[in-house]
Parts: sequence; C-alpha cells; structure tokens
Amino acid sequence: MLTFGSDELGQSLLYIGIGLAVIALIVAVVVWNSRRRGSRTVALDAALTLSAWWILLSAVGAVIVIAKAFTVDWAELHGETNVWVAWPADLPCSEFGDSATTMLTCSGSSLADFTVGNAPLGLRLLAAAAQLSTLALTTMPAVILAVICFHTLRGRVFSRTVTRALVGGAIAVLVFGVAADLLGGIAATAGLREVFPPDSEWYPSAYQLTVTPLPFGAALALVALAAVFRQGMRLEQDRARLQQETERLQKDTEGLV
Repeated sequence: MLTFGSDELGQSLLYIGIGLAVIALIVAVVVWNSRRRGSRTVALDAALTLSAWWILLSAVGAVIVIAKAFTVDWAELHGETNVWVAWPADLPCSEFGDSATTMLTCSGSSLADFTVGNAPLGLRLLAAAAQLSTLALTTMPAVILAVICFHTLRGRVFSRTVTRALVGGAIAVLVFGVAADLLGGIAATAGLREVFPPDSEWYPSAYQLTVTPLPFGAALALVALAAVFRQGMRLEQDRARLQQETERLQKDTEGLV
C-alpha cells in the first residue's frame, strides 16, 4: 500500500506517481531481462518474479512483527471498539446540520487505531497475531500466483499441485480473513481494558466484532477456479489417452501393412 501525505494535492499525487513509477521500473527491468534471455513467457516470468519478491517482503514483515512483540513494551492496535470519541469542543460544526454555510455536522468516531504503552506480553502477542493474520491474508494472492506461474512455466498448468494450491489458498483466505477481522477487534478491546479500570467511562463494556463477507467471496472464487483447473486437468488426461490410443492404432496398422 502506497501512502503519502502533503498539504498540496499535486505534491501528494506526485509522491504516489513516483512510487508507482518505481514499481513500473522494476516490472520493466524484469521484462527486459526475460526478453534478453529470449524467453517466450515474459508475462509469466515477470509475475513469478514479482510474486516471489512480494512473498519475501511479507516474510521479512512477519519476522519484524514477531520480533517487536518480544522486544518492545508497546502494542499497536487496529480494530473497532465500542468506545466513541467525540470531536473537540472547539471544532466548528453544526449540531443538527442546519448551518447556512458549509460546515461539519457534529459527530465523532470510534477508537480504532491506537498504541498502548507498557503493554503486557499477552496483549503484545494478541496484537501481533492480528497483524500476522492480516499480513498472511494479503500475501496469499502472491503465493497462489507463484504456484500457478511456476507450474505453467514447466508445462504443468493443469496439475494436481495447482488445484490443491487453489483449494488450500481458499481455505487459507477464509481462515486468515476471518481471523484478521476478529483478532483486530478482540485485541483493540483487550488493550483498552488493560488501560482503563472497569469503573471508568472509557472502559469498553462489550467487544465490537465484525466479520466482512470478502474472505468468503474470495474463498468461493478460488474454489471455482480450482474446479476450472481440475476440469482442464481431466481434459488433458483424456487428450493424452486419446493420443496414446491413436499411436497404438497407427502401429497396429503399420504392422498389418
């Protein structure tokens, strides 16, 4: 994810453009190297290389998350809670949105992204588990793409390994997707309960948990794709069997002649 901030829209867009240009340059270098070697599968080579880098960077990120859980005394939490933080009293806003000029309607926001200092080890491990689930979820597309490209380059696109990888990827997306949704909210509420005593007005009385339908939709799509590859594998087997029968008949015919 590319994120840049600036007081001017043009400057922010420029930073985003530079980041995208760097990514495009990496892709161009991979494509140029494949063509220089005379490869006929430039797109597959580029996809395999980029997915491998994606997996490598995710692995480094996972190591950093685990190391932070044991080496620092604070925990970064990202998840919805039922704690509502009102906007500051000096923030210009209209109570009922009936202002004659363009103005904010007075409201607030739920506490979702915050850091807890002097966090106990259990809370740090829970926060790390939520972050690792999110990291694993975002890395699964690269893993599946790498498996498909690797076997396609070796002429085994319709193989049991690919279909099993797709089914396994569907299960992983579903598990990590649900875990990321749940662990984020659980860790955030647990963190606030560590900070505030039960009699505090800021103490969250309930867990604000949400599970989005995206993991289920992605898992269903991967299962459907696995079915497509499985059907392709059957067609390849039928074609190979038919070719063997044809060759056998040709040999028998040659023997009769």
